[in-house]
Amino acid sequence: MSSPNPFTGVFTALATPMRDGNVAYDDLEKLIAHQIEGGINGLVSVGTTGESPTLNPDEHIGVIRATVEAANGCVPVYAGTGSNATEEAVKLTRQAEAAGADGFLLVAPYYNKPNDEGLFLHFSKIAAATEKPIILYSIPSRCGIEISVEVTARLHEAYPHVCCMKAAEGSCDKVARYINALGSDFRVMSGDDALTLPFMSAGATGVISVASNLVVAPLVAMVRAANANDFATARESFLKYYPLFKAIFVEPNPVPIKYALQRAGIIQCPSVRLPLAPLSEPNRASLEALLQELGLI
Repeated sequence: MSSPNPFTGVFTALATPMRDGNVAYDDLEKLIAHQIEGGINGLVSVGTTGESPTLNPDEHIGVIRATVEAANGCVPVYAGTGSNATEEAVKLTRQAEAAGADGFLLVAPYYNKPNDEGLFLHFSKIAAATEKPIILYSIPSRCGIEISVEVTARLHEAYPHVCCMKAAEGSCDKVARYINALGSDFRVMSGDDALTLPFMSAGATGVISVASNLVVAPLVAMVRAANANDFATARESFLKYYPLFKAIFVEPNPVPIKYALQRAGIIQCPSVRLPLAPLSEPNRASLEALLQELGLI
């Protein structure tokens, strides 16, 4: 990749607003405007938070296209195009590129649990289909496997545009090993809001965040401070919002964050698609109290 690695700061793993069973594109525009107003560094469309498993193919590409149009060049848009079927991931990546995506988020294949060679071949075939930047996404809690440092290093060497890892493995040790093995032209971003600052202390350069759907400017400032080695300032924000980081995962993502977005007036409806269920009453009450305490509603 000839340009500097762009993966620094806060990228929002965007929720996909829904209403009456359909994608609510008007609310998606409002959510993106909220992001840009808050100074977000990048957007990630149709990842897990965007309910990619239950969007049909037309919706998947439609949401990416709408996100690119709403962002209007103000911030880069990265599209979730991963799959456990390699040909499907290649097709989605090509379609997302045609829709205007600036790069791609590729989750590890889930359910079929390939070995390291299978992972290398899978990601290699997708990387060969584009020259745009690729973020790998290692989240063993959902996929059953993780992407090893060794596979990541092989991919980055063969395809330099495979240049970032969204690390959701819960391990500062793994972050440090990525960075030591891959060097300064490769980036690691936290895939867990509650581990952003610990991961940055080990060398990560930011976060692909669920919380920033709602809280934008304070998290951008927190990560900027950490990247400037001002961890005292960053820690103040991190601890302030840490209860929120935990609360938005009290039930499966994106159920709690959609409820919070609706309560904050950013989207009209907190609907999610089955098999996800609405936020339970006890957790609604506790999240409501926390949002009020933080001055977010």
